[in-house]
Amino acid sequence: MDKNTMRRRAFIAAMLLAAVPASPVLADPAYPAKPIKLLVGFAAGGGSDVVARLVAKPLGERLGQAVIVENRAGDGGNIASAQVAKSEPDGYTLVLMTSGHGTNAAMRKDLPFDPIKSFSWISTVTTYPLTLAVAPASPIRSFGDFIQRIKAEPGRYTYTSVGVGTAMHLVGEWIMAESGGSALHVPFKGGAGPMTELLAGRVDVMIDTMTNTAPLFKSDRVRLLATTAPRGVQALPGVPSVADTLPAVVFESWLGIAAPAGTPAAVVGRLNRELRAVLEMPAIRQQLVDWGGSPQASGPDAFQARVEQDIQRLRAVVAQRKIQAE
Repeated sequence: MDKNTMRRRAFIAAMLLAAVPASPVLADPAYPAKPIKLLVGFAAGGGSDVVARLVAKPLGERLGQAVIVENRAGDGGNIASAQVAKSEPDGYTLVLMTSGHGTNAAMRKDLPFDPIKSFSWISTVTTYPLTLAVAPASPIRSFGDFIQRIKAEPGRYTYTSVGVGTAMHLVGEWIMAESGGSALHVPFKGGAGPMTELLAGRVDVMIDTMTNTAPLFKSDRVRLLATTAPRGVQALPGVPSVADTLPAVVFESWLGIAAPAGTPAAVVGRLNRELRAVLEMPAIRQQLVDWGGSPQASGPDAFQARVEQDIQRLRAVVAQRKIQAE
């Protein structure tokens, strides 16, 4: 091969390479090269916010760039999710999602993003089962007893949640659908209302997160009938699962981190690895446990599958029970 032919081939190869758009990973092999934003869809000081700040600092230390928590509160977390969904998929804008993402998708058809396809799923952070609690003096002695009562006397008993369309409400209706019983839903708009009414004897059962009820259980202010975890919870010895009686009813609230759809696989992989390492730190794990959670990292595919399953199951409950947003 003569020198002119070699030069021509080298020139053509260089032109072809120049014509191929560089992916963000190729263009920025040193990711991350600047601070990363972690959006939280709820106000500062709330449960999701404190978890975000707990993991942000050590995650930033492992990545070599600060992870800055920014609150974008409103619309049940959808404001933050919408902002991330339309952000550049370069790994510099993330969102701490809650399981409310699934309930929002189950209840609403007007979300400004696709609840699955608009995101690259990085990892769950922690999970929290829901609990069914009664006042200490309640005549309802067990979850099985509760089911028997709502089947024998439909509409006599009540259960409360922090609002229509919340996970607590949908799980309550899921229990009704699977058991064939009927209890009246008494919704509150968050706050201490459910607990106040339960302890006053004006509602029979409260469905809430373990984060809120575990301290009350440990101080004997409530009795727990069951949790919605797939099996008994180590932190709540002797408390059975709803699934022991109704095998189909399994639900855990969760927190996890996602990025915009199209984020390069190498970036997702790096974030997943470093987040897993953070969640293995004893101090981080213990703090999450102290807050009533179970530290739980996952692969991106497993995280996406969890969200898809939540949406599918809860949409079925919404349709079967004809639940409408207020």
